[in-house]
Amino acid sequence: MPANVPSKIAFLDGEISGRASQPACACSIQDCGKRHYSKGFCRAHYMRWREHGDPLGGRTAEGEPMRFIEDVVIPHRGEECLLWPYGKVKGYGKVRVDGKDTLANRYVCERTHGAPPKPEHQAAHSCGNRACVNPSHLGWKTQSENEGDKLVHGTHSRGDRSARAKLTECQAREVISLRGVKFQREIAATFGVTRAAISMIHRGINWGWIDEDVS
Repeated sequence: MPANVPSKIAFLDGEISGRASQPACACSIQDCGKRHYSKGFCRAHYMRWREHGDPLGGRTAEGEPMRFIEDVVIPHRGEECLLWPYGKVKGYGKVRVDGKDTLANRYVCERTHGAPPKPEHQAAHSCGNRACVNPSHLGWKTQSENEGDKLVHGTHSRGDRSARAKLTECQAREVISLRGVKFQREIAATFGVTRAAISMIHRGINWGWIDEDVS
């Protein structure tokens, strides 16, 4: 078949269905390009079709999050939390700024409190609510200062609150107390973890915040 003659499959897909011609394994929505999931759509467009009857339904209008920042967030003077109503990542609001996804709390903090003292400073929440963008609840802090706030708020994920934790705090303290008393392989067998895990506790890499003066 000559290169300038469209295939019958492409014609049927593009002309009859009204959808843009895409590879068979791709979403049929124009310029999407994501992997096909069902009914000719990627998972995101399929779920929108299921919920709204339209694969393009339910989307946030372009520019709406930034208008929310300008019209609602910046002039906000209340003391209560002001929650981000749009897309989030790990509980933090996200907004598109100059073509890049940015954390909403960091953007608001910079707009209302100026640039961070150093690039590594974090936009910390005095309220402990990740979704909050109230300017009066935001401020620049170092990572260690921010982690200290999380302890106060109870929003930290260290120790046995971490999803990756294999031991409780009580067990970790016992492991520390056995340093130099038993071989690491013996301690590991007792607690059902690897010798490497015990070594990391003894070296302070894991559970290093625990007071090592245990009885």
